[in-house]
Amino acid sequence: MKLLRVGPPGAERPALLDAEGTVRDLSGVVRDIDAAAVTSEGLARIATAAGAGDLPALASDGLRVGAPLARPGKVVCIGLNYRDHAEETGVALPAEPVVFLKASDTVVGPYDDVYIPRDSSRTDWEVELAVVIGRRARYLDSAAEALACVAGYAVANDVSEREFQLDRGGQWDKGKSCERFNPLGPWLVTADEIPDPMNLNLQLDLNGERKQQGNTKQMIRDVAAMIEYASSFYTLYPGDIFLSGTPAGVGPIKPGDEIVATIEKVGTMRVFVHAGSERTRPTG
Repeated sequence: MKLLRVGPPGAERPALLDAEGTVRDLSGVVRDIDAAAVTSEGLARIATAAGAGDLPALASDGLRVGAPLARPGKVVCIGLNYRDHAEETGVALPAEPVVFLKASDTVVGPYDDVYIPRDSSRTDWEVELAVVIGRRARYLDSAAEALACVAGYAVANDVSEREFQLDRGGQWDKGKSCERFNPLGPWLVTADEIPDPMNLNLQLDLNGERKQQGNTKQMIRDVAAMIEYASSFYTLYPGDIFLSGTPAGVGPIKPGDEIVATIEKVGTMRVFVHAGSERTRPTG
């Protein structure tokens, strides 16, 4: 299934994209595409309603598509998880996974604008496979257990400000958690649609020019391994998100840029870049 949320910011409604490309209203089935909806029970309820064939259609012309997951819990990121990206940064391959958190309120829709923060000098893009967790887990012991925790997948852009991240002291989250730094979407593809997440092509175009191209099989640690590893440090809950790393080709963005990110079998999202400092200046 392809699950999405449509409507104005803060007033999205849950929906399903059917096989014919029609957007179907799920608001009579689940409250939202949230932590409860991505559990096995929630997904089963949605599947039953979809199979009945009587979900009302939504007029999709001009309809905004929001992030496919409401109120995500943790956004757990795996850094330097593609060999070619680690090489382009000039650092040694990590002996253990580089794990950090990105603020969950950075998550925005797949077509929402990206803001460059005030005083930024090196904001750039990172196309990544996003993995949504569907069950509580800690201290997982096998790849099978880890994959059983996956509710589905989406396209993510782990927007990053490199000076804030690397040159200003402290932890990486300073350069990862600026406003609107995590476009996500265009929908959540449930795990049954992608039984093998480790052979998916991913790419990113900047203003029509190909900048990133890779395949998830090039990950240093695969999806199962990163979930199993992280469960030794975090308790995972439904609605948590993993960003699984990016291939080589990251680079700077500027106001006016168009970023198109695509992952095979998952989808495509398109965002435009704006200067965000005036929009986000505190008023109080």
